[in-house]
Amino acid sequence: MANPSNKEINLLNDDDAGAAFVLQSKGEWWHAGFHLTTAIVGPTILTLPYAFRGLGWGIGMLCLTVMGVVTFYSYGLMSKVLDHCERSGRRHIRFRELAADVLGSGWMFYFVIFIQTAINTGVGVGAILLAAECLQIVYSNVVPHGSLKLYEFIAMVTVVMIVLSQLPTFHSLRHINLCSLFLSLGYTFLVVGACIHAGTSKNAPQRDYSLEPKKSSRAFSAFTAISIIAAIFGNGILPEIQATLAPPAAGKMIKGLTMCYAVIFVTFYSAAVSGYWVFGNKANSNILKSLLPDDGPSLAPTWVLGLAVIFVLLQLFAIGLVYSQVAYEIMEKKSADVKQGIFSKRNLLPRLILRTIYMIFCGFLAAMLPFFGDINGVVGAVGFIPLDFVLPMILYNKTHKPPKSSLTYWINLSIMIVFTGAGIMGAFASIRKLVLDANQFKLFGSDVVD
Repeated sequence: MANPSNKEINLLNDDDAGAAFVLQSKGEWWHAGFHLTTAIVGPTILTLPYAFRGLGWGIGMLCLTVMGVVTFYSYGLMSKVLDHCERSGRRHIRFRELAADVLGSGWMFYFVIFIQTAINTGVGVGAILLAAECLQIVYSNVVPHGSLKLYEFIAMVTVVMIVLSQLPTFHSLRHINLCSLFLSLGYTFLVVGACIHAGTSKNAPQRDYSLEPKKSSRAFSAFTAISIIAAIFGNGILPEIQATLAPPAAGKMIKGLTMCYAVIFVTFYSAAVSGYWVFGNKANSNILKSLLPDDGPSLAPTWVLGLAVIFVLLQLFAIGLVYSQVAYEIMEKKSADVKQGIFSKRNLLPRLILRTIYMIFCGFLAAMLPFFGDINGVVGAVGFIPLDFVLPMILYNKTHKPPKSSLTYWINLSIMIVFTGAGIMGAFASIRKLVLDANQFKLFGSDVVD
């Protein structure tokens, strides 16, 4: 495959429909904050108690805090790299172009495309699967002996995603993503309240915070948990989000990140602590399922959990839309004609067909492989860790050239080494767990394996 030319890497030319349509640059800093919050603060926080059961209280809290500090630092560095290139007359709106330009390597262009595609598809599959699982939870409580299977709920969610996917630009999602921010706060407070109710009731579950007895199993569980937390903090599309800002973008992303991490602080810690406090090492990969056990009564008021499920479902649509934008931009860069209107028949028909096919593909994978917790681990290890914990440090050191004797250089180098190792071990542990879980169910099964 030929390397991309300098023109492809550095310039936004007049024929670039991906830039002109999908990545319109019209937003303000608070719009970036909405996009970032939707990209990071999602229902995946309901898996944090599940991640803690592989780490325990102390290491779990430490990993959660370290991941938060490192990702905020990493995203800040990435924004500085983008600002540096913009001041040099090369405004990059795509991660792959930024990496190829700064590192001067054509293979990096395709490496980032591959990783971003893995992330987009993984998040798309996870969003559809979690939405379907939430619907199944409600259905099984309303109709205890109903005949609908998980793959049927996945099909319902996929149809809705196909309809919503026709929103043409990233910037057009700003109001949806503002609602997403409030939805994340809403279901977090509801779930935390439900966990407190469950933990203080007379039917409170037995609490056991012990880790797995075998050292090898404990190590694999720990690295899988680290990968899950990395995926929960992951973004992988920060350059594309910064591309939605009206130029000059310098400084605006830091304000957006500050807004996002204020929401992260409130939601991540409260969900992790309350869920693990109640269920310990029996926590499910979806804490809502722990609160609504298959055997026995609900551990919290049904209306509280029902409202939380509705909030989760609504936000999942926004998350699916955000993470699909890179895929849409790649497709429409070649399929759309920038010389004709965004809603012209020439551009509308390819958009309808390609986005529908993409969503059907994600829905099919979700139905075929219902491993929500495990998918998070794999995506975190092979996708988010390289893009969010390693590449930003390399790009910053390359563009800003901090002295090798400086604290910044050694902090960046240490983060790269530690998280490269964690990514390799996490990938191995996560894939191992996928293989083990694959023996527990048949394709298109009706239960999510934990």
